[in-house]
Amino acid sequence: MEQFDIEIYKNKTEIIRQTVVQIIKDFTMFGMDVEFTGNEAMAYNEMFMQLLSHVSHMLETDPHRLSALLYQVDLGENKIMESSSLHPEWTLPEVITELVIHRELKKVLIRNYYKNNPDKL
Repeated sequence: MEQFDIEIYKNKTEIIRQTVVQIIKDFTMFGMDVEFTGNEAMAYNEMFMQLLSHVSHMLETDPHRLSALLYQVDLGENKIMESSSLHPEWTLPEVITELVIHRELKKVLIRNYYKNNPDKL
């Protein structure tokens, strides 16, 4: 979907945990509950299904709230349209959900990079 592959991070427990925390934080800001059982092996699927439900609901009932969430996550319309055209087999909610998870993971990786390399700021 994006320029980098998240598969290599799916076995990194701390990265998974931090990404889940970031997702929960951002969705909670918009009044949506996201829960995590703690099973890192199922984290991606667990997050995907919950976020897909929220994204689908917002697309149908409250697109302005979805736009605000996407702004918070830092996910632009151009990226969504580009990814949607690259994956015509996916629904729009699936594309958005996948991109949200990727973007939240990127936030965690960038934060960790600068935390471990303060001289790069």
